Amino acid sequence: MKRIRYFFEALFLHLIFILFAMFPPEKASNIGGWIGRAIGPRLATSRKARKNIIKALPQLGTKEQDGIIAGMWENLGRVIAEYPHLKKISKEHTIIENKGRLEALLNKKQPIVFFGAHIANWEVNSTALLTQYNKPIALTYRAPNNPWTANLLDKARTLNGRLPAFPKSRESGKDILKTLKNGDALGILIDQKYNEGIEVEFFSLPAMTNPIFVHLCQKFKCPLVPVKNERISGCKFKITPYPPLILFDEDNKPRPVEDVIKDAHSLLEAWIKERPEQWIWIHRRWKN
Repeated sequence: MKRIRYFFEALFLHLIFILFAMFPPEKASNIGGWIGRAIGPRLATSRKARKNIIKALPQLGTKEQDGIIAGMWENLGRVIAEYPHLKKISKEHTIIENKGRLEALLNKKQPIVFFGAHIANWEVNSTALLTQYNKPIALTYRAPNNPWTANLLDKARTLNGRLPAFPKSRESGKDILKTLKNGDALGILIDQKYNEGIEVEFFSLPAMTNPIFVHLCQKFKCPLVPVKNERISGCKFKITPYPPLILFDEDNKPRPVEDVIKDAHSLLEAWIKERPEQWIWIHRRWKN
């Protein structure tokens, strides 16, 4: 039964990709956003989103929560519709801020770890560095349980294999280490719950977080660079690289991993508060 369900799920997603690929990026994004806003708030999953909003932003009223939930679903609908157009969107519809800072990092022969969150269209972060700078960034991602769906999404997010991609698993550890040993760049999203991680506050609530991105940077002494993604309008985006986080103290000793993660979480919180409707509130980020 599971195999049959997986088949029809993948078939449905494949048909959706074909449909949205028939439209220009702007039109596809608008249609996807309209569908998401029309259907998403009615789904039972929205109750989970509301609970998370209440936890993280308790000062907001019901009307404001409703607006965030509707906006979240619109953003998700747009993200799905934009998958077939990632190459064009990342090259022609994405502005990269602080280009001098980014180019200085990319021109050095050193490994780099870029981190962000599931904000706006997070898939644009790495594809933009490829299409605008010809810099392939190795991706880490959480693969769906459905292998056919995972394969379809993998082809889209890697621009048909032009970007290396590693699903988050123990088996991918060797590939990630090899990437950094070779002096290449790695992109990771750090806003999902990781039960085997460490507990660090996120929106003043305990949240289990994978510390691997800090361990890797301290091990290889490479920059840990925050990357902010914003949907400006429609399928237009702005990507802003921030200064690398401080990984070592004045004596060149590694800072406590929890402190570095707190710094990272503070940035994510600020970004989410600016545009709360562009973050995925349906993740199980905190303990029940």
